[in-house]
Amino acid sequence: MPPKTCSIDRLVTRAADVDKVLSGAKTATRRNGRYADVGEIMELQGERFEVTKVYRQSLGELTDADAAAEGFGDVAAYRDSILALHPGMPWLPHMQVWVHEFRKVQP
Repeated sequence: MPPKTCSIDRLVTRAADVDKVLSGAKTATRRNGRYADVGEIMELQGERFEVTKVYRQSLGELTDADAAAEGFGDVAAYRDSILALHPGMPWLPHMQVWVHEFRKVQP
């Protein structure tokens, strides 16, 4: 794996996304860079989440199940949300992103 481009504390930062993670609706996030290694712990509002998988994926490979793991109903809803956050960014099927999957650490 290449070096991380950012730290795990920047993996999930938007309040709406934090809420989705805390409720269990979001178990993955996609980023342009690699923010975590498998086994790293992300802390959100006192809750701990372990990164279980980190891998590359093209936007064209996204499925509705992937969108559901991001907390959306389908790929179209996920795409619309991402494009609203990044005005002017094209949605290119060949564009590669880093997928970070995580699960809540039980006390």
